[in-house]
Amino acid sequence: MNKPIRKVAIALGLLLLAIFLNLNFVQVVKGSDLRNHSGNRRVLLAEYAEPRGQIVVDGSAIATSKQTSDELKYLRTYSNGPLYAPVTGYYSIAYDKSGIEDAEDPVLSGSDSRLFGSNLSDLLTGRNPKGGSVELTLSADAQKAAYAALTAAGARGAVVALDPTTGAILAAVSTPSFDPNKLASHSYDVQSKYWDSVDPNKYPEGPMLNRAFNTTYPAGSTFKVIVTAAALKAGITPDQKIDAPQYYWPTGGSGPCPADDSGGCIHNFTTSAGPEECQPGSATATLTYALAKSCNTAFAALAVEDLKVSELADQAKAFGLDGDQLQIPLPVAESTIGPLDVITNDPAALGQTAFGQRNVRVTPLQDAMLAAAVANNGTLMTPFLVNKELAPNLSPLSVTSPTLLDMAMTPQVAGQLQDMMRQVIVAPEGTGSGANITDLPGVVVGGKTGTADTGVTSAANSEPVNWFTGYALRDGQPKIAVAVAIENSNELKVGGAVQSTTQASSQVARAVMEAYLRANGGD
Repeated sequence: MNKPIRKVAIALGLLLLAIFLNLNFVQVVKGSDLRNHSGNRRVLLAEYAEPRGQIVVDGSAIATSKQTSDELKYLRTYSNGPLYAPVTGYYSIAYDKSGIEDAEDPVLSGSDSRLFGSNLSDLLTGRNPKGGSVELTLSADAQKAAYAALTAAGARGAVVALDPTTGAILAAVSTPSFDPNKLASHSYDVQSKYWDSVDPNKYPEGPMLNRAFNTTYPAGSTFKVIVTAAALKAGITPDQKIDAPQYYWPTGGSGPCPADDSGGCIHNFTTSAGPEECQPGSATATLTYALAKSCNTAFAALAVEDLKVSELADQAKAFGLDGDQLQIPLPVAESTIGPLDVITNDPAALGQTAFGQRNVRVTPLQDAMLAAAVANNGTLMTPFLVNKELAPNLSPLSVTSPTLLDMAMTPQVAGQLQDMMRQVIVAPEGTGSGANITDLPGVVVGGKTGTADTGVTSAANSEPVNWFTGYALRDGQPKIAVAVAIENSNELKVGGAVQSTTQASSQVARAVMEAYLRANGGD
């Protein structure tokens, strides 16, 4: 072979080698990335070529796939979309997936390895493969009652309800909600217009925020449930007198608090006449009375003078704060008591922590867990949202078994705390009377209210978070635990009447508990 031909042959050989290497790089190394790239239309068409499985609540599908005549063969539809949106999330060609649509995508899409046999059988018999279904733990009655009560009040906030004995999530509402049907549209234009039309004043943190699981708030006085449990565990009895001054100076001092609350001074609820006394005419009160009336000074003094930081921190962790991140299977934001070195070295910070301020942050789910553990005689169950995963033929792929998260307290302490939280509801000094249920035989409600300063101020007023966490027993058995968090406004309309938000959150909780109890054997 002469020299010119040899050079051409070598060049052609190098080009063929380069082509071979490039094809292998594209197909082997980059194949997965290219196959899953959002711009790969073949993947999009394949994804919408088969129906996704259903999301089911109480035997009824709340998310289904409907056949269409357009290029994308199936359209995701949501019945009562805004009602269940914080849980279902959305399935969108423009914005991908969220909520259960994302967390349970392998089952719903049919790509789960456990569905291989079913999919193979469908292909061999000429049937279209289908995704599996997901059955949620939600109670339709509790969910509807929670959403109706919050929206009627015009509230920005969340409700979470649990079965105390299993950890099953019975309701998870976040308002204002959104319509996942708009985001599921096959039209990019419809989706983007809906997204752009969302009022930022109604959704200051973003339109799709799930306040039930992903927002943490100062716990306010609901944190006193944790402090009370720690005090009972340390040997303080419900009827024992504790310090409950009108003003408390954790770092030393005396007299009324400064007008700007500087110097670490702590006082109780302020009326037009000034900060209230805890027990009128006395500088002490029983632990039960202090919890029922929600006296900040009593709990601040209790934490600073009588409890160790380790006792408070251990009790908070036993309730679920500062633990491993929960996956229900949706991810849940971490609830925390705050940095321990801060409250160890600063008595003022410890005093403020005792009534749920300073660095304390909890989700509504976590606040519901407080009440659930008390109702369940001290046993805290792991929360879960998925009851069953089902194959297309409805055979179970998995069934969730209730699991223990922690022993939050002994049954004896839990029994004492139940009696004390009952006084929050029925005692003259109690702050949670709005949650009481009197027309269902055998039902006993316990709870704790709270108002937390967020430091956020609107043009009209400050915007505290108002809380209620509580539970209902029926014939002595725990049936439901509920937490309500209301962000906005000091006054909301509930039942057609203007109520303080403390009463509003209590009445929302009552509506949820009552609806669930009536649907599950109540008279």
